[in-house]
Amino acid sequence: MASCAPLETLIAAAADLCRKPLLHAVVSEESATIEDYCGRIECRDTHGIRLEDNDLELELYRSGADLNLTLSWADQPARPILWHGQHPVWMNGETGERCSAPTDGAPLEALARRLRALLA
Repeated sequence: MASCAPLETLIAAAADLCRKPLLHAVVSEESATIEDYCGRIECRDTHGIRLEDNDLELELYRSGADLNLTLSWADQPARPILWHGQHPVWMNGETGERCSAPTDGAPLEALARRLRALLA
């Protein structure tokens, strides 16, 4: 996992900033790279208690020269998925059809923008 540690640290710090007051840790596969990354952003409250309902799954991938990402709530397939390339697009988690942003989606959009800016 040493090869991913800086990337995981960067992702966790961005999540901490965009999703305050939640605290985050990132778990990913050992062979993950920015070119084809899948990881889980795990959440805790300020007392260290796990908040599994707030965990996210993050995928990073390149399409041409652009860095794209998807963020989804872990283990909650009915919740919307955020795809972010040149702009944010919310999709129904079950059908993949475009939908409106959820009421709690703004922090995820902020996180997506920050990650794209930091990693692109």
